[in-house]
Amino acid sequence: MNDILFLLLTLLVGSLFGLAAVKIKIPAGLMVGAIVGVAALNIIFNVAYMPKQTTLVVQIIAGAFIGCSMEKSDLKRLPKIIKPAAIMLGALLILNLIAGFLIYILSPLDLVTSLMSVVPGGVSDTPIIAAVMGADGPKVAVMQLVRQVLGIGVFPALIVVYDNKRKKSDSEGETREAFTEKRQKSKTKSWQSFICTMAVAAVFGILGKISGITAGTFVFSIIAVLILKLVFDFAYIPKWLKKCAQVLSGCYLGSTILMSDVLALRYLLVPLFIIVIGYGANCYVTGRIINRTCGFTRKEAMLITTPAGASDMALISTDLGVENTDIIILQVLRAVIVMSLFPQIVNLILYIAGV
Repeated sequence: MNDILFLLLTLLVGSLFGLAAVKIKIPAGLMVGAIVGVAALNIIFNVAYMPKQTTLVVQIIAGAFIGCSMEKSDLKRLPKIIKPAAIMLGALLILNLIAGFLIYILSPLDLVTSLMSVVPGGVSDTPIIAAVMGADGPKVAVMQLVRQVLGIGVFPALIVVYDNKRKKSDSEGETREAFTEKRQKSKTKSWQSFICTMAVAAVFGILGKISGITAGTFVFSIIAVLILKLVFDFAYIPKWLKKCAQVLSGCYLGSTILMSDVLALRYLLVPLFIIVIGYGANCYVTGRIINRTCGFTRKEAMLITTPAGASDMALISTDLGVENTDIIILQVLRAVIVMSLFPQIVNLILYIAGV
């Protein structure tokens, strides 16, 4: 009986703090607010409780949401964006490995936490997967949040300043393939498609967990819903469910935080510095490579390598006067491929290292 009361109290506190964080416009506010509120509840009163099955539910919902993010119209553009996609993903993998090992060497964090902290995936999804893999979920959440803040609030502004400065100082002729038409989004938004999507995601997510594959629940859910969406065009996840998953994720991570974890946050200064420098260098170097080899303008190329989400990038690029939809498609590809593949690579490294 106590567990039920503690669970309801945890969800109530997490929801209230999450909504408050959204109200004051904190990035990823629902998850961040829930983590802070529930962590405070746990540290002060030691009554926060979330069942272990929470991670399974969150991974299924998050996997379904990502699986729904790609549209049929995106498939037509894939042959023309394979090259920039390969460059972007290759650079992100190299960054993930180099920065992850640097964090491991220069900080007290263990190897799995170090590597998962730099995975350029979802800010609410990656910490949960990291926790399932044995990493320190709250620390991963802090560093993922910094990455998202960089991607949404810092890098776009710096890109505009740099691009304007370069335009004044040189006469570089910039070209790109004209593609400004809107993505054709699916209109299937019925409760039947919602139920079908969740059923498919749940069944294959559970199969993924049984399979023993790293982050199998998440990967299987993504692939199953992706097929449902692209082949049958009958997949739909409402945004409110994604928001619920963010609160659940925050509540779970917050319930694992103790006072010792708060005191250990001072050890994250070096890892955070490495992440900021690493993503900044990647944005500039990889952006320049894509600019020179793939026909994107300098601004577009650097936005492609910006560590934000696909939905965030849709808003950011429009605000910056960039209408090239390929940027959004590339960000969607990044979300699907990174969250499906990178945890497997991290797990392989851990296996080789004997961790």
